[in-house]
Amino acid sequence: MIDEFAKEYLHGELRQMREAMLWKLDGLGGYDIRRPLTATGTNLLGLVKHLSVWESRYFGEVFDRPFPEPLPRWDDSAEHGADMWAPEHETREEIIDRYRRVGEHSDATITVLAIDSPGHVPWWPRPDVKLFNILVHVLTETSRHAGHADILREQLDGSTGTHAAYAIVQHDAALQEARHAKIERAARINESR
Repeated sequence: MIDEFAKEYLHGELRQMREAMLWKLDGLGGYDIRRPLTATGTNLLGLVKHLSVWESRYFGEVFDRPFPEPLPRWDDSAEHGADMWAPEHETREEIIDRYRRVGEHSDATITVLAIDSPGHVPWWPRPDVKLFNILVHVLTETSRHAGHADILREQLDGSTGTHAAYAIVQHDAALQEARHAKIERAARINESR
């Protein structure tokens, strides 16, 4: 009984985090979803593309249920990092649609397998896993990247949150600047500690 509850709970959380990732793109233009917002080039559309590649592998190859479409390879040194950004020929719609198809494929794998179904992750130090391990791993990674996306989106227009119903948009620039200054002062006071 607890196994089915755990599986349903983790699966539900994963679905929510997928939607949070896609919501981070809503209302933004093509430049803003692609532009590098960190020194390493992290961008919103690239995070979605990255998650589609890895989720397809974890719920596909690991359980001998490969995703039926070609995706960038993670182990091609010539294409290192290609899953983290979208070149000009890849459209927003293509990447979002593929992420949704990957989600559907993953959902089918999760639905058909028991939580203790065995899988094999050849790139992990302990490669023999259960569906439970992969559910936790993919949920953790998707949540981690949703946090990254939250920070990137905040840089663009001040909005934060996991979906539209809980969005927090900072419109009061003076209040925001005062809060930033207060936090900066606290950091400076503790600089030498």
